[in-house]
Amino acid sequence: MKLKVLLVTAILLLGGCGAAPAAAPAAAPGAGAGKLAFTGTTLDGTKFDAATLAGKPTILWFWAPWCATCASEAMSIHDLQKEYAGRLNILGIAGLGGNKEMHEFVSDLDVEAVPHLDDEPGTIWKKFGITEQSTYVILDATGKVVVSSYLDDLQLTKQVKELVA
Repeated sequence: MKLKVLLVTAILLLGGCGAAPAAAPAAAPGAGAGKLAFTGTTLDGTKFDAATLAGKPTILWFWAPWCATCASEAMSIHDLQKEYAGRLNILGIAGLGGNKEMHEFVSDLDVEAVPHLDDEPGTIWKKFGITEQSTYVILDATGKVVVSSYLDDLQLTKQVKELVA
């Protein structure tokens, strides 16, 4: 299976990940604290309430199971989860694919320690104005959006260090 993921990743790197279907406008940095007022379902079917994330800086990682860029970000997500556990929330929000492929992505790329929501219908993606993967929405401890964008590994780490300092 890992060979299959690597092969698909290589093909997608050559062709790019593409964009998601059009959604609402992107959440502007500084938007209100109500951003953690949503619910979802984990990949395993458990109900999830984002209000449980309140009080700590939070990374919402919007990804798709077939996205090569998303796959390349998995190690950074894994490392941030380990380094900042207890001081930073990370929530993966998967879309643009099926639940089986979402499970395979999480397992193959070793990001099981991070909770992931199955947002195949795109409800949460639309709430945050996500129009393409991979996008990070980073919220401070008050729930205020400070970033809503693609970030490379260095930019992501810099944002986390500033929020958790």
